[in-house]
Amino acid sequence: MLPNMHDADPIPAEARIEIDRLLQSGDLFRYTAPQDAPVALLEREFSAFMGAKYALAVSSCSAALFLSLEALNLPKGGRVMIPGFTFAAVPSSVIHAGLVPVLCEVGENYRIDMADFAARLPQVDAVIVSHMRGHTSDMDAILTLCAKAGIPVIEDAAHSLGTTWHGRKIGTLGRVGCFSFQSYKLVNAGEGGILVTDDADLVARAVILSGAYEHAWTKHLSPGDNTAELEQAFARWQNKLPLYNLRMSNLSAAVIRPQIPHIDQRVASGRRNHDQVAAILSQSPWIEVPAKLPPEERAPDSLQFNLTGLSDAEVRAFVAAAEAEGVKVQVFGLSRDNARAYWNWQFLPEMPDLPRTRAMLMRACDTRLPARLTSADCDAVAAILMRAAEQAATPTRAYGT
Repeated sequence: MLPNMHDADPIPAEARIEIDRLLQSGDLFRYTAPQDAPVALLEREFSAFMGAKYALAVSSCSAALFLSLEALNLPKGGRVMIPGFTFAAVPSSVIHAGLVPVLCEVGENYRIDMADFAARLPQVDAVIVSHMRGHTSDMDAILTLCAKAGIPVIEDAAHSLGTTWHGRKIGTLGRVGCFSFQSYKLVNAGEGGILVTDDADLVARAVILSGAYEHAWTKHLSPGDNTAELEQAFARWQNKLPLYNLRMSNLSAAVIRPQIPHIDQRVASGRRNHDQVAAILSQSPWIEVPAKLPPEERAPDSLQFNLTGLSDAEVRAFVAAAEAEGVKVQVFGLSRDNARAYWNWQFLPEMPDLPRTRAMLMRACDTRLPARLTSADCDAVAAILMRAAEQAATPTRAYGT
């Protein structure tokens, strides 16, 4: 019998001591302690894990994206390119920042169509690359084109903690990288996000915008480090920026911090599970799992695949057959009001026509594949998906009679 694949991962037991201490003290606000508050410690530990100079923990990845756009000081009404396959929070963050989302095509492998990207690039002021469900687009080409055009790149790495590109950690390739700690991500705090960057001026602006009023930014200076560059940046922006309340609480940080040492093992287990199931599914004539790009080492916590040669009705029959055996599958373009199908973003000021992206989304499937699954669990999941595809196909095609 399959375990419940849709439960979030449990919080490590070592978090409980710190959580109990915080509950006893009531010290949940990140700026109460003179220094070394749990949120401040999280920022230092996460930036060290990522190999980045600075980190800012906030209330969500959406908040991190919004603050990144605001901190770049882009012209209001400016245009920001995003992939047509992403989560609704990404275009929302662009609009909240007073900017206009410009969507580009995404191919059958869930990655940015580089020809369409290059064609739209001269008309935008910034780029957000969503490594959607951990699938990395051609970052060599994207970074080269954007550097030549002088356009900043934000990495939406909500699903990509632990993924690498040429051995470098995703989220550290662009000007700023944003991560999620929502329950269905690799690190689970229910809600929460963090941004990382090597740009002192950008992080100083983001810290103040996030809600560091008066001189609370002094608690973002790490004792013993050379903080002159950062102090100068904070002083430059003191009282010059509007404040948003997008801070993370100490309680969330206490839940997150003990999970950081588990990231590498979760990545290894998630990759093992993904590759095991993908190898079995590749034997089906109805299922195609896109291959990773050569420079990419993924950190998957879920599985994406395309159904091929099936009608809409047969795709829905596949979903129903899999769910009947305990594996829930969503088809991004067929699931009602799916927040990853761009045509449901009716708040967009400009609704694009992206035929390649639309066609992909109508057959692209997604199912959770938690790192905690055993090899036997993975075999069972793959068998269910294989049976569901065979049952969904018409008898004539499935059995050749």
